Amino acid sequence: MTVLENRLDNRTAEGAAAAGTSGEAADPRDPQVRLAALLDEGSIRLITPVDRSGVLAAMGRVEGVPVVVFCSDARVQGGAMGSEGCEHIVHAYDVAVRERVPVLGVWHSGGARLAEGVESLHAVGRVFAAMTRASGVVPQLSVVVGPAAGGAAYGPALTDIVILADDGRIFVTGPDVVRSVTGEQIDMAALGGPEPHSKRSGVVHVVAKSETDAYVQARRLAVLLGHQGRIRPDVEEVDFSGLLPDSPRRAYDVKPLVKGLLDEPGVELHPKWAPNVVTTLGRLGGRTIGVIANNPMRLGGCLDSASAEKAARFVRMCDAFGVPLVVLVDVPGYLPGVGQEHDGVVRRGAKLLHAFAEASVPRVTLVTRKAYGGAYIAMNSRSLGATKVFAWPTTEVAVMGALAAVRILKRREIAAAPEEERSALEARLAAEHEVLAGGLDRAIEIGVVDEVIKPAETRGAIARVLARATPARGAHGNIPL
Repeated sequence: MTVLENRLDNRTAEGAAAAGTSGEAADPRDPQVRLAALLDEGSIRLITPVDRSGVLAAMGRVEGVPVVVFCSDARVQGGAMGSEGCEHIVHAYDVAVRERVPVLGVWHSGGARLAEGVESLHAVGRVFAAMTRASGVVPQLSVVVGPAAGGAAYGPALTDIVILADDGRIFVTGPDVVRSVTGEQIDMAALGGPEPHSKRSGVVHVVAKSETDAYVQARRLAVLLGHQGRIRPDVEEVDFSGLLPDSPRRAYDVKPLVKGLLDEPGVELHPKWAPNVVTTLGRLGGRTIGVIANNPMRLGGCLDSASAEKAARFVRMCDAFGVPLVVLVDVPGYLPGVGQEHDGVVRRGAKLLHAFAEASVPRVTLVTRKAYGGAYIAMNSRSLGATKVFAWPTTEVAVMGALAAVRILKRREIAAAPEEERSALEARLAAEHEVLAGGLDRAIEIGVVDEVIKPAETRGAIARVLARATPARGAHGNIPL
């Protein structure tokens, strides 16, 4: 357990004791206990009354960064959302937007209150409207610490980042309804727990091992987005020369490169969903940045429909909040296959093209090993408006690999050659094709790659570009792609 987790555990216990009555410890679901665990000690100022509405909201600080927090009260009708409680959430959003501070929601709710009927549905809809108005204006983080069903499932889904504690569950209809309608047998964890939402659905960005850990992650992300800092260009260098394997065909894990690029380990979003692309928030030279990286360890680093969608949402979130982007490229292309085409790789891949072409924030691309075909374009190429494009010395830039290209362009010549000579012929034709296509030299000549840098110069080169770049921020929301 980290020092921060210990501190938050102690603060939770103190909050529970303070909220208790007649010497009894308070219910750990008490919103005041949860607020005490999430916010800096002594910083809490309630902005809604302590009542039976099922929601409590407060202003406070996280590592000194001002935030607004609302919290479900699971002790009252299971945290169900009625008209009064929804008004408290809308008020919290109004305050956050007015003050331009992050808003955090702690969710433990069964959804709309049944007894209020359509009135509660209307109230929940007003919450969704407030969230949508705030989208791209202030960072929105959701911490799901218990069941979040029905309308309480769509609330987190409308926010920028969803953190799920081990006991958190997110679903529109629970196991009993699923069983009665479809006959499928499933429990709450398998339907809406960490495993399905972190690996299959992509609903959850961060899975926490406990409620306390969920607050730790929420605090880290709130500080990264709420206090982005200014970059120092004189960063300490890290030599990445030994990172790439000797063989260009061999896979490797890109995460050590991402970790080495950042001042300290960042927060990876969606680590298990579409893992062929890595998306991480962290700091470089003291300034918050977003890092997107192809991961050759998964699917050879190919882009596919899910990873393109994942990366597109991350680009749009960073752009909406003025977070500069660093894009680490080692991509052989889009993943081929009938399943990909039928799964919408064209439609979903276009989201990434749109996201980068639309982005206003400074964004630096580094091609580490190869960039082929349409995936070269999609990974923040010069044509989509990259601020700067770097490449390491052994980089290949082409429509496809030379060997694959000659097998298409020279297939008749290769087929006509004796079988024992084909391997040597393919190698010779591939070498000739590399000269003809131009590769990295041609990319530099026409200006789509700005500069070749050594692996040991990477952090400084990127930091200097971001330090000189004009700060910018996209004028759009962050729709859940």
